[in-house]
Amino acid sequence: MKQYCSEHSLAVSIAVSASVMIGAVVLLESPFAELRTKMLSAGISEDYINIIFKAAAICCITHISAQLCRDSGEGAMGAAAELWGRAALVSISLPVLGDFLSLLDRLM
Repeated sequence: MKQYCSEHSLAVSIAVSASVMIGAVVLLESPFAELRTKMLSAGISEDYINIIFKAAAICCITHISAQLCRDSGEGAMGAAAELWGRAALVSISLPVLGDFLSLLDRLM
């Protein structure tokens, strides 16, 4: 697409990526609901399950965003998108880290 119309190639890439992500969400809705049910029956906290699914979504969105930036020739912007994704993962995982540290404190 870039060789024929470079102005529209980024818009087409974004549209295709968004369509694939929407399709994946629709396709995986039932397996994720079943996985959530199994995790709840195993005694995993709802808060932890939410963090797991949010982390998976952040990873997917970050990867696609970084690749789109790199495909459009913006390598630095792709690296910035990956840095944002890492920071978002750290920020949503802080409650898990706090619970882990308090568990360690109780064990000692």
